Amino acid sequence: MQNVYLEYNFRVEPLQPASDILMAELGEVGFDSFVETESGVLAYVKKEDWLENILESVQILSQPNFKISFDFIEIEQENWNAVWESNFESIQVGSQCVVRAPFHEKPNVEFDIVIEPKMSFGTGHHETTYMMMKHILETDFKGKSVLDMGCGTGVLAILTGMKGATPIDAIDIDNWCYLNSLENVQRNNQGHINVNEGDVSLLTSQKYDVILANINKNILLSDIPHYTKCLKPNGTLFLSGFYKEDIIDISAKCGQLSLNFCKNFEKNNWVAVKYVF
Repeated sequence: MQNVYLEYNFRVEPLQPASDILMAELGEVGFDSFVETESGVLAYVKKEDWLENILESVQILSQPNFKISFDFIEIEQENWNAVWESNFESIQVGSQCVVRAPFHEKPNVEFDIVIEPKMSFGTGHHETTYMMMKHILETDFKGKSVLDMGCGTGVLAILTGMKGATPIDAIDIDNWCYLNSLENVQRNNQGHINVNEGDVSLLTSQKYDVILANINKNILLSDIPHYTKCLKPNGTLFLSGFYKEDIIDISAKCGQLSLNFCKNFEKNNWVAVKYVF
């Protein structure tokens, strides 16, 4: 059965930082996919998750510093895929990695990742995914066990696999992300990655050298204790999905659990932080 979505077309002035703030707030109320356009943002929410007052708590819409208007239509999944293909450009992370679609020309880089997001978050275009990939590129993953929590497209798990990580678990609570990750790990010859649908309740006795979690502040604050229980001694936790000013709260929670701040990347006020156990 084809998924039915509502497509919101937001026109945003000025584009930044309003577009990033808007996407973050929309993600909190149920929107699960975004396409940035020249005039703003296309945002998608499943019709079954839509409520008439869904935008009520999206604070940026009432901020006088930004001018934001919108309209919305109902679309089928296949129509969203066409929109994505018409907007998707390959992205390069450093000199070593490119994330591209199957219809892009094959690049001459060490890590060539081919994905089709299909309503899943994590194309590499968003600052948080991009910075998490930067962390991965400068980290030795050979023979290390990895958990990618909130895996989206599976792109972070795939990159760790290309860098020699094993075994690798990837988990996402969204069914479409789960199915999309399964497709993408096969597409990139990383079929050894174990993809599961669910949340932290799936974490029982597993132990990992590295845990990656690119979600949002509230979920991270709730789930960091679960991640800590799953980290091996001297393990590493990479977190993103929140703003620079949120590092204080995230680091306070980590500090309570013997996780020590190591470094962070910052891009357009988003951050990706490395903690060591």
